[in-house]
Order: sequence, then structure tokens, then C-alpha cells
Amino acid sequence: MKVKKYQAASMPEAMKLVRNELGNEAIILNSRVIQTGGFLGLFKKRSIEVIAALDAKPAELVKPIVKEKQRPIDLPLPAKNSQIKKKADHSHDSISSELHKELAELKTILQNVKLGNSESIPLPAPIQELKQWLMNQGIHDELMDALMKAAIEQWYVNRGNMTGDKVRKWAKEYLIEQISHLPFGGISFTKKYLLVVGPTGVGKTTTLAKLAAACILKHKKNIAFITTDTYRIAAIEQLKTYANILNVPIEVCYSLEDFHKATEKFSQYDLVLIDTAGRNFRNRKYVEDLKNIIDFQKDIETFLVLSVTSKQKDMEEIYQQFSLITINKFIFSKVDETSTFGSLYNMIHKKQKAAAYITNGQNVPDDFIPATPENIVHRIIGVD
Repeated sequence: MKVKKYQAASMPEAMKLVRNELGNEAIILNSRVIQTGGFLGLFKKRSIEVIAALDAKPAELVKPIVKEKQRPIDLPLPAKNSQIKKKADHSHDSISSELHKELAELKTILQNVKLGNSESIPLPAPIQELKQWLMNQGIHDELMDALMKAAIEQWYVNRGNMTGDKVRKWAKEYLIEQISHLPFGGISFTKKYLLVVGPTGVGKTTTLAKLAAACILKHKKNIAFITTDTYRIAAIEQLKTYANILNVPIEVCYSLEDFHKATEKFSQYDLVLIDTAGRNFRNRKYVEDLKNIIDFQKDIETFLVLSVTSKQKDMEEIYQQFSLITINKFIFSKVDETSTFGSLYNMIHKKQKAAAYITNGQNVPDDFIPATPENIVHRIIGVD
């Protein structure tokens, strides 16, 4: 018997490798999920390992891997082969038949599962429950499709030995892995200026005050404020109040010339935090106006503040409008005002932008935590 090991990204790909080299008479002896690569135990890649064999016995003794147009594997053999079948190793034949049946069933499910038509193929109950949970959380269809296919493969690799809790824990690890390569975390302190942008009503000024408090109290940095929000007098007064409490200087800029004067004045400070006006994000001109006040040739790190209570479509439009300037990371605000967090994950995954912070209230300097893949996914899945 010729035995060989194969490794691929998915079970269908592994089966293709087996067929190409060993042919349709190959027998699958074992399959399992493995983790490869990585650095210092992180960033490992998930793949499928299959051990296949080609028996040297006549072809009629070996059950072939099922193709779509072959007769089902559970049909009886023709009468002329019945005597040969009796002489075969019944134990080996039974195990082989079971493996072929599982692989054929897995192939059918992977080819036919459709998110838009859940009745097209019955999902195992724990996976169906996971799917419904993630749909309620608002996970986008493209990610859901990939996750469901991976979940089904995992289910069959474990031979259905997965409870609902185990499926959700697996899903949590899967979702974390999808975004763990992104540079999560707060202020990098590699840039002289930190710019906070976003639409009206997302809490930019309060978030800026929280950032300032963290820089002073936790990181012992010498900071200053610049505000370009000259559209709302209340916004200037609010930031001035925070500046007085934190005992830091503040400059109000109405033009690019004012901005240059302010940056020169604050040249000796460790970090300068810049507040901007919250305007109607649908009007691209308001974003373009930022370039008439802020010198983006400076050493600037930019955080886009998005409210998790916003619609997914609106969040994507906001991102598109602000893409006129370089967005380094997200800050997600108002997570305490909703129980649905799929849009938060969707933005990170679809835009491939990490999150810096999550804000969960109005208290300064509290209600403010650095974002990580783990604490973001935990809000969606809710298992430890």
C-alpha cells in the first residue's frame, strides 16, 4: 500500500491533491486541522492535513473517492463482485466506507451551503445557532460565508463532537485570527501630532480629552491642544474646560497660518492633540476644508472616530469621505449604547484598519480602553 500525507488550506483542496496523485481509488486514512508557521507562537495559519493511501489490491476491492456523477457509495456492488467483497477485510472496508461517506457529505455541504437560503442544506444545530447569533450581531455576508464553510470543515474534522459552547469558542478564535495581524493599540507616540476626525455627534472632543488624560497620567507626556472646530462655540469652550482641568495649553486655529503658528509655539511638547469640527459627512467639501486649516505634511497620526450605534452603510460612507486624508486607526465610541457589535468588526475586517480605542461612556478619563482583537471579538461572541 502506498501511503502519503497531504496539506492544503481546505478539505476540498486536499482531496484534489489526493486525486491528482493517487487517483480516484485512493483511501483516506485520517484527516485533521493543523496550525503552521507563525512567529513566537503568533500569526499561525490554519490548514488541513490528510493521510491517503493507494491499495495495491485490485481496483474492485477499494472503494473510490466519490465524484459528483459516480453512483453513491452506499449502493450495493454488482453481483459479480459479491464473492470478492466477502473476502475483503470487513473491518478496513467498514472504516473506509464511513470515511468516504463523511467526505462525500462534507463536499456536498461545502459546495451547496448558501447564506441567503439556509434551507438549501441543513446545518448542524450548534453551527446554525452560531450563524443566527452572528447574523443578529450584523456580521457581513462575505465574512459569514467564509466562517460557515470553515465551521463545517471543523465540525466534520471533529466528527460532530462539538457542543454549542465549543463551536462558539472555535468561532471566537477564528474571528480573532482574521484581524490579529493588524497593529491594534493606542497612541504610538512615534508622531508629533495626533489628529482626531469624524462626523458630528460621535464624541470627538470628549474622546480627545480622554486621550489627553491618558497621555498625562499614564504615559507622563507633556501635551498641548489645538482645535480647528470654529463652527461651534460650545465645542471650543468644552475643550478649553478640559485644558484648564488638565493644565495644558490650547490654541484655536482658523486658518493654515494659525496652524503653523500654533505648531511652532508647541514645538517643545511631546505630543499635540488636534480637534476638528464634526460636519455632515455626506458633503465631501467639509473634509476637503481640513486641508485648508491643517498641514498634513506634518508628522501626523490620524484616528477616525465612529459611533457603533451608526448603521453599517453610514460608517462605510464616513470612511470613504475621510479617505481623502490618511486614516491610521479607528476609535469606536458609544459601545455602551448598543448590544450589536458586528459593524465594528466589519469595518476592521473590510478596511483592514486596526482599532486604537473603544469608548464606553462620557466619563473623563474613564470609560476608555485600548482596543485588542480579543476584547472586540468578545463583545460579539460573548464566551471566555
